[in-house]
Amino acid sequence: MNKPFAIPRRLIVAIGGNAIDPADGKGTPEEQKAIAAETAKTVLPLLQLDNQLVIVHGNGPQVGKLLLAGAIARSRIPPQSLDMLVAQTQGATAYILAQAFENALREVGNPRHVVGLVTQVEVDADDPGFSNPTKPVGPFFSEAEAKAIGVELGVQVREDSGRGWRYVVASPKPKHICDISLVESLMCTKTVVIAGGGGGIPVVRDDRGRRHGVNAVIDKDLTTGVMANVLGIRDMMILTPVPRVALNFGKPNQRDLDRVSLSQMRDYLAAGHFPAGSMGPKVEAALRFLEEGGKRVIITSLHTAVPALRGDTGTHIVHDADLDLRRSIAAINSEAERRSIGEAD
Repeated sequence: MNKPFAIPRRLIVAIGGNAIDPADGKGTPEEQKAIAAETAKTVLPLLQLDNQLVIVHGNGPQVGKLLLAGAIARSRIPPQSLDMLVAQTQGATAYILAQAFENALREVGNPRHVVGLVTQVEVDADDPGFSNPTKPVGPFFSEAEAKAIGVELGVQVREDSGRGWRYVVASPKPKHICDISLVESLMCTKTVVIAGGGGGIPVVRDDRGRRHGVNAVIDKDLTTGVMANVLGIRDMMILTPVPRVALNFGKPNQRDLDRVSLSQMRDYLAAGHFPAGSMGPKVEAALRFLEEGGKRVIITSLHTAVPALRGDTGTHIVHDADLDLRRSIAAINSEAERRSIGEAD
């Protein structure tokens, strides 16, 4: 039996944009708030932990819808740049989630506060991600619909992990979380901090130190890892639609992963098990976080977050030495249990 993990004193959690956006609905304000309320109930045990907690949310569904709306209305209203669309979705999503989280906390008599910070994230102006758009955003379309929309609106489209076709936009790697000291100050008061939403508003810095927004959407999981490393958070949780990472996902020989070493996951990523528009950035973020000083990454679903934090489910990625040590302890405990049973017989 795997030894359970201790509840971390500091934790950072990345949740997808589907935490407020319906998969099959229209995404009305009422739908988004209702889904956020359900999300809040699900993660309430996390919110009630007596620790320091940072939450980073995605915005793929929301920013893609705004991008589509702007393209459709472009003859009447000038389309806005992606950095401004990220800022809009970041603020709106943080508002909806913060309100839902605080409402859930108040229902159980917990006075803990939740705050959302509009966060800029610096990227490299020469990042190769600008010339090779890979980040899927917005709703799903059939191949024919997507290609027709791509031609009509002048946007790039691509198939997304067997789930349908979507827009793809530039997605440079995060370099620096702006004003990260504000996040730390708030988390040290035990306030739940929602920051870096949608990967952060993408900006570059010129030779005079001035920041300028750029047309991109940063991957929120990569931003989560960078933020965690800067803040000294050693445990990172990434919430996905599935309870575990799998090899050969969706195939007859699919194999779910339980506890995996850093080097094993690096090999699996290199072998092409994790697509760029789906699980790939999550695994890449996990590896980068561990290589920069992190201790453990948990990848699991929204509904299994709490048991996964205890070690009961989810995919846990740790350093090779830590996994070897845990296996040795488990083997010793198993042998001791076997001998105890034998002596009792």
